[in-house]
Amino acid sequence: MSSSRAARKDVDRVASALAASLPTLHRSLDRRILQDFPHDRLPEAQIALLRLVAERDGVTVREAAHELLMQPNNVSALVSQLTRAGLLERRGDAADRRVAHLHTTAVARERIAEVEGIARRHLAAALRRLTGGELDALGSALGALNSLDTSLRPTTG
Repeated sequence: MSSSRAARKDVDRVASALAASLPTLHRSLDRRILQDFPHDRLPEAQIALLRLVAERDGVTVREAAHELLMQPNNVSALVSQLTRAGLLERRGDAADRRVAHLHTTAVARERIAEVEGIARRHLAAALRRLTGGELDALGSALGALNSLDTSLRPTTG
């Protein structure tokens, strides 16, 4: 077998394994978080918007829609729901009254921190059960996973 065919086969094997394991890993962690999180669970789209606004304070509805691969009117509906729930604030732009900048509320920031803390605790407990070699391999893979994430993001335009 030629080296390029072998490399392609290896890429296909890794792609299949990642496609199968990453969603399972996410669901497993999500279930652990839900066990310990004392508040009502939000729909995934609302969680994604809250995470984005927490990362990019002041993001506009249009920017959020682009980043989340959603229609602006759908993001606007999510903003309305989260505003009513007291988790998001919509502030008008001084230069253009049609533009709204999004900000998380103190309650949202507390809940996001709570979820992140629960996730860290569960991940740390699971990581402590791994062998030293497994832990080293995961540590070494973090940079590659971040690069993979960047490569998978849609390009602008």
